[in-house]
Amino acid sequence: MTTHPAQPVHPVHPAGQSIRTTPEGLLWEPSERWVRGRKGDVTVVDSRHPLLVWEPGVPVPLYAFPREEVREDLLRPARQPRTGSHTGSQVFYDLDAGGEVVQNAAWTFPADDLAGYIAFEWFRHRYSGLDHWYEEEEEIFVHPRDPHKRVDALPSSRHVQVEVAGMPVADTRRPVLLFETGLPTRYYIPREDVRLDLFEPTDHHTACPYKGTARYWTWSGEGDMPRDILWSYPDPLPAVAAVKDLLAFYNEAVDITVDGEGLERPVTPFTATLRA
Repeated sequence: MTTHPAQPVHPVHPAGQSIRTTPEGLLWEPSERWVRGRKGDVTVVDSRHPLLVWEPGVPVPLYAFPREEVREDLLRPARQPRTGSHTGSQVFYDLDAGGEVVQNAAWTFPADDLAGYIAFEWFRHRYSGLDHWYEEEEEIFVHPRDPHKRVDALPSSRHVQVEVAGMPVADTRRPVLLFETGLPTRYYIPREDVRLDLFEPTDHHTACPYKGTARYWTWSGEGDMPRDILWSYPDPLPAVAAVKDLLAFYNEAVDITVDGEGLERPVTPFTATLRA
């Protein structure tokens, strides 16, 4: 029989969902999505009763699964537990699937609310978890989507201008504005309106579960600028199809003017990762 956490009275999230809080500072809520995880050809997780869990200081959620919906026969106590990598004092497991051993692939949280649940590495330790994750029949990359986060790509007629190191590099009246909860508005600009000759393509790529896989360009002009400040999604996910092949700059590193008003450079989780 499936075991679920107790249902005490808790504050209601603004989105209308009840989110529980543990003494350890974890936030969690039940999800109704059917979630599966595979290592190679082996299905390790097949869950219709997952929990979404937010760890303190981590902006994206992860999944935890009832033990009976996990192939526990493929798990063994970790030989070298990765202590301090998650909230509280956990029990870590190595995964042995198809003869391949993945160290610290799974763990349990100490919170009473999450007793009987197992979480798997996915977001913070690339290549240390399972190979493929699915919500219903759609493969999901990087980390689970946050049900309380919106990503909207809206065509606009605003006048957007961009300068890099004092040099005008973009000027458009036909941007697509991408609004993503918790991040500054990103201004996606048609290539014809960007001085792409002032940038060099790089082999850097990033993946986003809301937008897809991005490719990058680095500033080749004068001035000391971080690398990979310009990006594009050549094959975005359907929900943000409007940004296909358009170009966007890190607001954190360039100067953007919208309808004649200069924007302040925001401080975001990306600020510290931008490097020269």
